[in-house]
Amino acid sequence: MTPRFCVALTSLGFLVPAVPALAHHSFSMEFDPGKPVALQGVVTRVEWRNPHTYFYVDVKNDRGAVVNWIFETAGPAGLARSGWRPDSLKRGDQVTVFGYQSRSGSSIASARSIVFKDGHKLAAGSAYDGGPQPN
Repeated sequence: MTPRFCVALTSLGFLVPAVPALAHHSFSMEFDPGKPVALQGVVTRVEWRNPHTYFYVDVKNDRGAVVNWIFETAGPAGLARSGWRPDSLKRGDQVTVFGYQSRSGSSIASARSIVFKDGHKLAAGSAYDGGPQPN
């Protein structure tokens, strides 16, 4: 191999691990800490995947129409460190979600904490995502 080829190959090796990091976003890039939300509804779906876990909640708006909100949380490993298990949140659970709405104003939010109908609470945010920390 030529020295030029070795340098190019080595440079490529440093760039490849950065590709997933480019797809990840910071809290403040997508969510607005000035737009807190507290929404009550029924969980319709939960997706455990990296880099974030998502769950969906049917929420009645002011006009009585049902809107399916998308909530982003920390990733599976972060949630596990916070005491979550894959069955901690499941379809049909009645919850109140506290978080911050997306900057776009759409029905997407960063969940920071979840309170269940029976009163127990789960932290959903990550200490490392730059967002406001759950209480």
